[in-house]
Amino acid sequence: MSFFNKVFASVGIGAATVDTKLEKDTYMPGEMIKGIVEVCGGKVEQQVDDIYLSLNTTYLREADDRKYSVTACIDRFRLTTPFTIQVNERKQIPFSFQLPEDTPVSIGRSKVWVSTGLDIKNGVDPSDKDYLKVVPNPLMTAVFNAIDNLGFRIREADCEEAPHRMRRRLPFFQEFEFVPASGPFRGKLDELEVVFFPSGNGSMDIMLQVDRRARGLAGLFSEALEMDETNVRLTVTNADIPSLQQKIESVIHRYA
Repeated sequence: MSFFNKVFASVGIGAATVDTKLEKDTYMPGEMIKGIVEVCGGKVEQQVDDIYLSLNTTYLREADDRKYSVTACIDRFRLTTPFTIQVNERKQIPFSFQLPEDTPVSIGRSKVWVSTGLDIKNGVDPSDKDYLKVVPNPLMTAVFNAIDNLGFRIREADCEEAPHRMRRRLPFFQEFEFVPASGPFRGKLDELEVVFFPSGNGSMDIMLQVDRRARGLAGLFSEALEMDETNVRLTVTNADIPSLQQKIESVIHRYA
């Protein structure tokens, strides 16, 4: 019986299982994530060489004039040294890690999840997947509120492959696309695109792409050549929050 149990365990039948339990499911970038990984032994003892957590998302990559979704690892954490899980043993391993500042927020099609994997010698590696709800931090929230107060409404949010000149730690960035539904920029802009780049020490770089509406033949020609778009980089901190709306409005007015 033991022989057959080993054979079955080697193909994943009656083998150890893993389940990750998070303290909560909603986090802000930069916040500590805490939880436990629960490993339950199967019908035979097994050697666990490694337990790892990986934080993942997807982003759009363009090739051959089409876009397709690929999975990206935002960060990866190793939890333990090798150990043996006995028959029917239940082992709980606490963990904590900081959610990176450049983690995408859960808006639009952007999804973030934690994958837990066990590296089991001579066996099928069990895994677990837990989705997170990532909400904007106070500085990002203030930027969104300011843009909303200026009459813009969000149209789309996606993670997209970053051009090499804009690439930082990750091969992608999250882009938020807004349209002027009311307010001072309605009729003047086609859209406003916003990208956040955390720069440490509580500050954040914001890339604004101001897309002006075509006016006349010259405007249509510029739009066809994408010359109607202006990229502006703005650095803000929490100290800017009270005057953030005026600051963003001033920048947009300059290029609208």
